[in-house]
Amino acid sequence: MSTHKKKIIYILLDGIGDINCQVLNGKTPLQACDCPTLDAIAKSGVSGLLDPVEPGLACGSDTAHLNIFGYNPRKCYRGRGSFESLGSGMKMKPGDIAFKCNFACLDPKTNIVVKRRASRKFEINGPILCEYLSGTKLEKYPNHSIEVKYATEHRCGVTLHGPNLTDQILGTDPLKDNLPLIESKPLNGTESALLTSNIVNYVHETFHKLLSKHEINIKREKEGKTVANIVLLRGPGEKINVTPFNKLHNLSGFMIAPTAIIKGIGISIGLPIVNVKGATGDYNSNLLAKGDALIENITKDKYNFGFVHVKGIDDASHDGEPELKRDLIQKGEEMITKIVNALAKIEDDTEYLIVVSGDHTTPCGYKDHSFEPVPLTVSTIQRTYNVLNGIQEKGEFVLGSDQVEKYDEISVSSGQLGRFPGSEIMEMIKFFKDN
Repeated sequence: MSTHKKKIIYILLDGIGDINCQVLNGKTPLQACDCPTLDAIAKSGVSGLLDPVEPGLACGSDTAHLNIFGYNPRKCYRGRGSFESLGSGMKMKPGDIAFKCNFACLDPKTNIVVKRRASRKFEINGPILCEYLSGTKLEKYPNHSIEVKYATEHRCGVTLHGPNLTDQILGTDPLKDNLPLIESKPLNGTESALLTSNIVNYVHETFHKLLSKHEINIKREKEGKTVANIVLLRGPGEKINVTPFNKLHNLSGFMIAPTAIIKGIGISIGLPIVNVKGATGDYNSNLLAKGDALIENITKDKYNFGFVHVKGIDDASHDGEPELKRDLIQKGEEMITKIVNALAKIEDDTEYLIVVSGDHTTPCGYKDHSFEPVPLTVSTIQRTYNVLNGIQEKGEFVLGSDQVEKYDEISVSSGQLGRFPGSEIMEMIKFFKDN
C-alpha cells in the first residue's frame, strides 16, 4: 500500500462516445483525434467500458451523473428540471416545481414545434427574454408565481412557486423538431397533478403571447431568423433529498461545471461548486481556465476530490458535426495535458489519481443519446506524465497497467476493467485511492 497522500481527479467528457463517421474515414471523432495525453493515461493505467446506468439504456446526462456519483436514479430521480433551475442560480423550496427549458420556435397555426432550439447563439437575447418573462403575473392562478433564469445557449430554468404543486405531470417538449407541442397532463388522479398541468398549459399560452410581441422576435422575424416564441417546459422535478456526496463517500470534493444541469446536480448532492471565469458550458468555453481552476483547488489541503465536466463535445454531437466534435475533444485533450504537466511537477508527497470517462454515447449521425457504453480509463498523474515523456519508471499503481494503447471506444474494450455499470465507479475509484 502506498504511503502517499492520494487525491482523485475525475474529468467527464460529456457525450464523448460515438460510432464510425463517414466524413472521418470510418472513425469515431475520438479515434480521429491526436490525443497523446489521453492515450498515455490508458497506456499507464487500466481501462474499460462504462454503461453509465445499465446496458442497453440510452440515458440522459442527469441520470448518468447521478448513477456515477453513487445515487440510484431509479430511487432518487425526480426529473431534470430542478437541476437546471438550481444550476441557473434559482433557489427552490419544498413543494416548488422546476423545469429544464428551451427557447423554441412554434408555428401557432399548426401547433408544431418547428425548432426545439431557437438558436445555440442566444447568450445575448436569452438573458433579456428570461428577465422579461420572470415574474409574469399568472392572472388565472393568483396564488402561484413563476421565475425564469437564463442558463446557457438556448436553455433556461423555470420554477413554479405556490401551493399544491407536484412534478407528476407531463412536460411539453416533443423532443424532436416538427412535432406538435405536447399538452401537459396529470400522471395520476390527484388534484395537485391536475392543477399543476393546468398551470403549465396556461404558462405556455401566456409566454407565447408575450414572446411573440417582444422586439427581439419582431426583429428576428424581419431578418429571417428563427423566432423564440415559446418556452418548452421539460423534465418537471422537485429538489431531490439525498445524503451529501462528501458524507456518502467520505471525501472532500468540489465540482467545476458551468453547464446548469450538471451544476444543479452538484448543488443537489452538496458538492461545492467552483465557478470559473470564461467557462460557459458551450462551444466557446475556456477549458484551459477550467484546468487552471482544477489545479488551484485540488492542491488545497481541504480537497481530495475534484470533478470537471466538459459539455461542448456533446453539443457538437446533437448538432450532427463530427469534425467539430473531434476538434472539441482535442481542446479537452489540451486541458488534460495542462493538468498532467502542472501536477506532475509539484514536489510533495501527494499522488493524484486521474479518471476520464464520458456519461453517454451521442452519435453525430443520430444527433441524440444512444445506448452504447463509453470509454473509461484510470491512472495516476505521475505514471501518465512519465509515459507521455518517455520516462521508463512509471511509478506506483495498484493494478499496474493493461495492454490498452489508446483511449477510444474500441481500444478500451480489451482493458482490465471490463464492462461495468456507473454505479460501481465511485467504489472502484475509492479502492484505487486507498490502496
